[in-house]
Order: sequence, then structure tokens, then C-alpha cells
Amino acid sequence: MPINRLLKTGKYTPEETELLNKAFNLALQSMGVVDRGDPLCEMVARKVIEVSATGMSEPRKIADVAVALIGLR
Repeated sequence: MPINRLLKTGKYTPEETELLNKAFNLALQSMGVVDRGDPLCEMVARKVIEVSATGMSEPRKIADVAVALIGLR
């Protein structure tokens, strides 16, 4: 999963990792992306991490903002 690979480079608690995984999965689901090998997945993962760095901690909100910033919704 692209987000787990990206999370290995940072220092995230297990709780943060779980939150980011939830937000990532919600974002992909809202976009209808099923193929985790799709290059779009890495873009979504990076955007989810970027949005969470602002202090947002609700997975659904992180996912919604990430998708909006990518511009596919």
C-alpha cells in the first residue's frame, strides 16, 4: 500500500499510522479507486499526509480535503 511505504520514512505513532491509513482508504473509496497499483494512489497518500500535518485529526475530513486538493471531486 503506497501510504505505508511513505510512512516508513517518517516518525509516526501507531495511532497516527492508523489514522492516516483510514483517511487514505476513505479518500480512495470516495474516488472509486480500487487498483492500489494505480499511480494516483501515491498522489493521494502524499496529499493525505500533507493534510494531516496541518493538525486535522478526523479521517473523513482529511480524506475530503485531500481529494478536494487533488481536484478530482
